[in-house]
Amino acid sequence: GYTPIAAPGSLSPASRTSLCWGDEPWPYKPDVVFEGGNYAKDASGFVTSAEDLEILTTQSSTTSSALLGTMRDTSAATAQAARMAAILQAEYPSFWPESIRALVVHSAEWTPQMLSEFPRRERRNRVRVYGMGVPNLDRARRSARGFATMVVQDELQPFRKNGSDNATHELHLHDLPIPREVLEELGNLQVRMRVTLSYFIEPNPPRRGYVAQYQYASHGLRFSVRRPQETRDRMLSRLSREFWERSDEGMRIRPAGTVLDDRNWDLGTDLAVRGSIHSDAWTGTAAQLASSNLIAVCPVTGWWRYRRDRGIVEKSARYSLIVSISTEDTSVDLYSAITNEIATRIAAQTATIIPIE
Repeated sequence: GYTPIAAPGSLSPASRTSLCWGDEPWPYKPDVVFEGGNYAKDASGFVTSAEDLEILTTQSSTTSSALLGTMRDTSAATAQAARMAAILQAEYPSFWPESIRALVVHSAEWTPQMLSEFPRRERRNRVRVYGMGVPNLDRARRSARGFATMVVQDELQPFRKNGSDNATHELHLHDLPIPREVLEELGNLQVRMRVTLSYFIEPNPPRRGYVAQYQYASHGLRFSVRRPQETRDRMLSRLSREFWERSDEGMRIRPAGTVLDDRNWDLGTDLAVRGSIHSDAWTGTAAQLASSNLIAVCPVTGWWRYRRDRGIVEKSARYSLIVSISTEDTSVDLYSAITNEIATRIAAQTATIIPIE
């Protein structure tokens, strides 16, 4: 007479979310979700736990000789998250914690049930309840024929000491090894590009919570992908006034216009900027992807910028940038195309040795 409370692929009844946090600038929580089991109820509404709806695990007990038992809720989900992170760290020992965290989030997808509960028009609430969805260990561990992942680990200095008015210091522009000629030949083939940016902030303990803008996080970072038909110079001028042209009087001239982004992003820039890990994806044609080879990592204001101590203002910030491109057409070998592009670039950078008599 009992039935499960949650539908398959839906939220565990014991989960906590950020759905009720309102529109304050808090991060979306959780980042991802792992299996936490389910509960059962009868016709009267009585709720109980049931071993059939829990996660099988090993156990050691002084009151029982059984080697197997069950667990549920946070205990089960957290163990699976820790296992995934440990496997990734063991396979890629040179990866920073920022990268391990990014790979977990980057590999996640929403289940059909999640998409049904929160369709596109309600995607803000979907992220508040499920984060980026359910991680996939196989996808996080390996590239494949039609699925290639690139990992960039770097650091930048967000701010610089500039008298009494500190300023933004630098941005990074990454030229991805995307084989443009190959993609342009594929034309209208449907492809998917996903970008995840992960970093850790230094919190400001006196400012608990996001009660004042720019006061809790030491800094923020954002990513921006080159838009189709956008030149490198126009992209840079869109990102920073430092790249605007100057008049004869030395005044910066605002560009006449920016290239619109007509790509179909899952979340969009308004939703993918909370917290200190940002992930979004878009689906389009191979031709559109060919011109999306540049990704900028830009700083945004935090409390580091407003300190007088140069040692704090000019701190460096590490980040991990994860980019994957994929297609459902198994005849297209994206992985080999990218590795060939990397080899070509390395060869082009090799110095030519000319013997001198």
